[in-house]
Amino acid sequence: MRMLPQPAGPSHPASLAAGRGSDKMRGMTRPDPTPGPDPRKQVEAERRRWETETLAPYRQRNPERQGLATSSGIALEPVYTSADTAAELPSLGFPGEFPFTRGIHPTMYRGRLWTMRQYAGFGTAEETNLRFRALLARGQTGLSVAFDLPTQMGYDSDHPLAVGEVGRAGVAIDSLDDMERLFAGIRLEQVSTSMTINATAAILLCLYVAVAKQQGADLRKLSGTVQNDILKEYIARGTFIYPARPSLRVVTDLFAYCGEELPAWNPISISGYHIREAGSTAVQEIAFTMANAIAYLEAARSAGLRVEELAPRLSFFFNAHNQFLEEVAKFRAARRVWARIIRDRFGVSSPRAMMLRFHAQTGGSTLTAQQPQNNVVRVALQALAAVLGGTQSLHTNSMDEALALPTEAAAVTALRTQQVIACESGVADVVDPLGGAYVIEALTDRLEAEARTLIEKIDGLGGALAAIEEGFVQREIADAAYATQRRIESGEQPVVGVNRFQDEAPETTIPLHRLDEAAAAAQAERVRRLRASRDGGRAAGALAEVEARARGEANLLPAILGAVEARATLGEISDALRRVFGEHRDRG
Repeated sequence: MRMLPQPAGPSHPASLAAGRGSDKMRGMTRPDPTPGPDPRKQVEAERRRWETETLAPYRQRNPERQGLATSSGIALEPVYTSADTAAELPSLGFPGEFPFTRGIHPTMYRGRLWTMRQYAGFGTAEETNLRFRALLARGQTGLSVAFDLPTQMGYDSDHPLAVGEVGRAGVAIDSLDDMERLFAGIRLEQVSTSMTINATAAILLCLYVAVAKQQGADLRKLSGTVQNDILKEYIARGTFIYPARPSLRVVTDLFAYCGEELPAWNPISISGYHIREAGSTAVQEIAFTMANAIAYLEAARSAGLRVEELAPRLSFFFNAHNQFLEEVAKFRAARRVWARIIRDRFGVSSPRAMMLRFHAQTGGSTLTAQQPQNNVVRVALQALAAVLGGTQSLHTNSMDEALALPTEAAAVTALRTQQVIACESGVADVVDPLGGAYVIEALTDRLEAEARTLIEKIDGLGGALAAIEEGFVQREIADAAYATQRRIESGEQPVVGVNRFQDEAPETTIPLHRLDEAAAAAQAERVRRLRASRDGGRAAGALAEVEARARGEANLLPAILGAVEARATLGEISDALRRVFGEHRDRG
């Protein structure tokens, strides 16, 4: 970010210094100002209060690692303040306290590292299950499921529109049979699962619940996240099915269902990631994500849900992009923006409600097909920015993803990148290690202020839903993406291996993941056999109940769960809702 120069006016330090010099030259003297309270002592006193009131009770519940030190044997404190330096740094507050600039937990990674997830999904459920189990065996601590486009769009694998896409961008899931194979040998009570799914999120969540019930799991202990962020689909990705307003009804029905049945489950992951992948700036990523979050809370409140109960269960999903310092500041600024939205706009004072919990993923759009080995470095820097910014979970992209789905070897290297940061770098041993750095604090302030201005502009248009329907958000992102592409093409914005430091020699080939083309045909045949072998009357009755609830006001989730347990397919359930809600069409 280009910081604006400060004017040399009366309040600028340079002017004051010059003024003092001029006074001395004229023989003038100024009386010493009356001594005030020692700022360092004030900070030290405030720190002691924090240690007693916030840190000590938290440590009793969440023990932290002991004996943390640098390679020189210097003991590391959990957090540093302006009292720890000779510089007069501004007071930043403390971790675990409003406005949570320095992190949502008092001890952050000293007590518990972030969850390490690797996004995986391709081909059939059996293939993806093998990848899941391999990653878990190598130290991954959470699963993150990618679904293919037909699954995301509500089509079964034998649908004419699914041809050529089955299993390509993720795993194909048509029915409960597929979900059973996807999680075979994995106890769902013992893992945290994130599912990147939106238009069909309610169906995939019900499939997951049905598998958990078969395993005899306590549903109240299931942990994870379903993305369920439909608004960003109209902005950035396009995997929508229904118009926006009935889609919001499905979202809030899922909120209510999770509140009753899945108290440990995050019912939404509000995504700035895809907004950034579409070409937004860091400011736009914060602002548009927060505007969408406001829309979800307002829709939930209109549906009779209590914001103070729902807000603590919302999670966010951000991009970790290339501009290292800006990215660290972006995460810190986003926490402040969210805390103030919850307190000031919704009047909720609960600290848990004001805590912005987020997952980060390194920037897929920053990866290059040219010199793909360079992507290892990009991913490492982006992951480090996410950790320094205080993420709660992290996915690191594989170096080959600009060319194909990641190979297992590349995915393991991406996972090892996180493990090196966690275990060898030392950055996890201190809370908010860059806190107080002049550039980080200046960027944090600037990003927060500009994001809040953009949110106010969206408010003036009638809120996120109105701004999306009018096309404002889409145009803003398109303009930003165009400006970035112009800078890359002109060489103003360097991309190593693309417009700088190109190799004249032919590119070194690297192993690529290859899809089994026969698997798509087998998956389509499998869903046809399912329809022929199931209890057709039971499935038809369950689908009729889904459609009837969609025409009324009752919660959709119990009916969808009944349908998946009756072996109705994802496409059939989506069609039942299409018959009621219709389909969204983008403006020409």
